[in-house]
This record gives sequence, structure tokens and C-alpha cells, in this order.
Amino acid sequence: MKKIFTTAILTAAMLSSASFAASAADVIINLKNKGADGTAMVFEPAFARAAVGDTIKFMPVDKGHFVQNLPMMWPEGMAEVKGKVSEELDFKVEKDGFYAFKCAPHFAMGMVALIQVGNAPVTDAVKAIKVPGPAGKRIEAALALAAAP
Repeated sequence: MKKIFTTAILTAAMLSSASFAASAADVIINLKNKGADGTAMVFEPAFARAAVGDTIKFMPVDKGHFVQNLPMMWPEGMAEVKGKVSEELDFKVEKDGFYAFKCAPHFAMGMVALIQVGNAPVTDAVKAIKVPGPAGKRIEAALALAAAP
């Protein structure tokens, strides 16, 4: 009887840990020369939501792009992220907040993406962060989506 009880507990523990591991998701962001709407040099989608533990997968659909974090919109204490040209980058999010990314060669053209992790609110401090040029307009549009229910 003791052996059956022990086996049942071990099985329950394994199933519990398997369901926990399965709860993390992959969020796919494509790096493209032209978006579905015709916009040049884009991350698609430019805005996404994720949970702590999820992996953001940046996929270079077109060559010549690479991912780098935007320090002005990055959770405190998180290490910087910098990929390599035309290579996939996987980034596991570890805390709630807003994570902004750029394609360094095409930043001036507005090639940015914003990830909202967890229940990070769009506060006045977040709205006050200024990103220059076309990238700023895309970040503003992404923040509007983040603020929507």
C-alpha cells in the first residue's frame, strides 16, 4: 500500500511540474523589410503581450536586421540584449514591465517593437519616455494598444 501511495505522489508531482513547464509560451516576432500593411522595415507584430517565463523569438524573415534592446524602455536590472545580423534571437522575459527593441540599422526608419510583460501598466512615467522620430510614433501606437483592455 505504501508503494502505491508513493507512486501516486510522484506521478502527481511529475504531472504538476510538466503542466508548469508547459505554461510558458513562445512569442514570435518577425523582422521584415516590408510589413503586411506595406510599411517598410518592421517588426511584425510591433506590439505583443507576454508573461514572465515566456520566450520572445525574433525571426529574421529578411536579411540585414538584428535585435537590440532600447535602454530608455527597459526594466531596471535586466541585462542588455544584442543579437547578430540576420540571426534568430531568443529572449526569455524574467520580470514584468515594458521591453522595447530596435533593429539597430533601421532604427531611424522606425523599426521598433514593444513587449508588455505581465500586468505592466501604461503609467505617466512610461508615457513620458521619448523615443525620437518614426520609432517614437510606433512606440506611441504600441503603448496605445498596451493601454487598451
